[in-house]
Amino acid sequence: MTTNSPLIIRPAVATDAECVSQLICSVANCCTISPAGEGAELFYSSISPQAISSYINDANFLYLVGWLNGKLAGVVAVRDARHLFHLFVAPACQYQGIGKALALRAITLSSAASPSETFTVNASLPSVPFYVRLGFQPLGPKIEEKGVAFVPMQLPTSALNSGS
Repeated sequence: MTTNSPLIIRPAVATDAECVSQLICSVANCCTISPAGEGAELFYSSISPQAISSYINDANFLYLVGWLNGKLAGVVAVRDARHLFHLFVAPACQYQGIGKALALRAITLSSAASPSETFTVNASLPSVPFYVRLGFQPLGPKIEEKGVAFVPMQLPTSALNSGS
């Protein structure tokens, strides 16, 4: 049962790395070609606590965490102020607007810090409809490489101002 506590979005800190990694690992199979993750070792190493900590401490990344009712509900990261690098929501918190809130906050903060005409994302196959609702459009067909499958997508930042 949930309460009506607000989602608290804040910058990630190094001590968040372990729980961020655990959250991402809990939903990582949505990104892999094989449900068991065979062939995706590079992807899994990129979501280890050590890797997450390095992103959090890297000036080229904006890494935010969203907390709901005292628990980590979701994470978002933007690389180079124009590429949505991570966006993961805990299974129990999905379909509640948390992903949208995190994505829009990260895009808004990144755009304010370094204006760009477009944002990109490599969307996992199940997340493509979510990104389309945010205004992203596919740049091409599905890509399968290094054990993961994704669709490269792009969002013109002008779409954010048009109320989409």
